[in-house]
Amino acid sequence: MNFVHTVLVFSLTSLAVVAVTQQAESQAPSERPTGTKIVLLGTGTPVPDPDRSGPATAIVVGDTAYLVDFGPGVVRRAESAALNRKIPAVEPGNLKVAFVTHLHSDHTSGYSDLILGGWTSGRTVPLEVYGPTGLQSMTEHILQAYRVDIETRTNPDGPMRDAGRFPDGWKVNAHEIKPGVIYKDEKVTVTAFATKHAMESYGYRFDTPDRTIVISGDTNPVEATVNACNGCDVLIHEAQPLELVAKLPKSIQSFVAKYHTTTEQLAELAKKAKPKLLVIYHTISFPPGIAPPRLLPPKGSADALYASPEMLEKEIGSRYSGKFVIGRDLDVY
Repeated sequence: MNFVHTVLVFSLTSLAVVAVTQQAESQAPSERPTGTKIVLLGTGTPVPDPDRSGPATAIVVGDTAYLVDFGPGVVRRAESAALNRKIPAVEPGNLKVAFVTHLHSDHTSGYSDLILGGWTSGRTVPLEVYGPTGLQSMTEHILQAYRVDIETRTNPDGPMRDAGRFPDGWKVNAHEIKPGVIYKDEKVTVTAFATKHAMESYGYRFDTPDRTIVISGDTNPVEATVNACNGCDVLIHEAQPLELVAKLPKSIQSFVAKYHTTTEQLAELAKKAKPKLLVIYHTISFPPGIAPPRLLPPKGSADALYASPEMLEKEIGSRYSGKFVIGRDLDVY
């Protein structure tokens, strides 16, 4: 571990401050905000849905992007957003600050690509990452796993040996957090609040010059989310459809009941939180042909566990009269 200990900068932070209508349609390019933007880089779950990458959301303020979660596919989705949505702030080399809600693999398996892909794409400063206990260990082990890669890219024959251009781009400052203000610069203040999942987990509130945005991560309904939003501009929250959950094995139903939020529960939470826009993401769904046979109900068809947008719209819309959308990868709000 000597290699890691000599190159990885650790930072412990507790309360540290560092210097439609109801239709699920994404905004057309002409309707996208000109100030702070939300870019959904990934809206998926552990299900290997080719249309939904792992959870990753970029809050873009001017020319700076702040990433929340880094699920599988995050770097390629970021490049796609930069090219196809004309948002250069999310170019992989420009991703310099990230927050993680919790350490489940579907929210973190793109971490190594964020570190190394961002570096090889041009990031010249250490990546700053904030999240729960265990983040430092995860970071240390990723860098150790790729020690040979880093050494061969930076040795005298390596393609990244030009220290003038890439002196610190592969390094990481990992900050383990507690609830409170955890990050602040001239463009944004980020406040973490505890949520209820199967491990230590946090939601985040972003206060920018023109918007207040709250993202839940994976969680059972908690009052902290309501308090963090409290009329916020945008609330990004997970939701699990009742119709689909009822078809899943009892063990999964129990897990959802303890650690996730159903559409019914989200409707009630949103009534209290009163966001101007509710963005629904991270919804379990198995498109036709993807569901493992062991999960399919007896005599169930190939699409028996598919949660269509119409299903979500009905379950939310019948219980909540506010504006909401069903988020899709590369949507911009």
